[in-house]
Amino acid sequence: MPYLVHSAQAQLGVFPLGLVGWTLLAMSVGLVQWRVWFFSPTLPDSSGIAWIGIWRVCFYSQEEPSPGLLIMRCSYIRFHDAFTPPEIAAAQILMFLSLGFGLLGFVCGIYALRNTFFGIKSLTRFAFCLGGASTLLAAVLALIPLLWNLAAVLTDHPIQFPGEFRIPESPKAQRVGGAVWAGLVGVALLVVTAAINISYKFPKEEMGSFKKKREGKDNLAFEFDEVRL
Repeated sequence: MPYLVHSAQAQLGVFPLGLVGWTLLAMSVGLVQWRVWFFSPTLPDSSGIAWIGIWRVCFYSQEEPSPGLLIMRCSYIRFHDAFTPPEIAAAQILMFLSLGFGLLGFVCGIYALRNTFFGIKSLTRFAFCLGGASTLLAAVLALIPLLWNLAAVLTDHPIQFPGEFRIPESPKAQRVGGAVWAGLVGVALLVVTAAINISYKFPKEEMGSFKKKREGKDNLAFEFDEVRL
């Protein structure tokens, strides 16, 4: 059934798009630039600019070990720390769940594309729908912490960092970091991928030929029953 391959051209074309979206989400998880804080340094070695991610807080120290070389100091944010705000704690969990469901969507998509290549109807549409649903769930799970942290920046939400972080709890100004924008672009690409996978349908030629074969079998069985009578 070579026409079955042609029915999945859109799904095959959107597969790299979903892979790019998932990669952007994975990058946003590891990047520290979720928020950028500007503050008056309280210690002489603080640069006055801090990058806040969902796993660590970093800033450049003014102490130069050698000319032209700065040291980046980082402190880790843990889920069970008392100062960890809910939007960051939620991001630590939901972003990993999002990556997991995204991988499940890719596995289902690869299986469905393999079936179309070999002309196998069995479970093909189910695999596309399951993969699309998993990809859509991955996008929703990532969208929640991304928008939550975006809202926290726009409302100047403070964070009560411990003293060893060397960062005040409220900055003079803050802006959204590149990790949030990268994650939002990744979510949009995953939504497009999910919509196209869910919309997969068998080709009309196949459905017509299947009905004709079914009608032929029914007519043959009816004629055979007449002969027996």
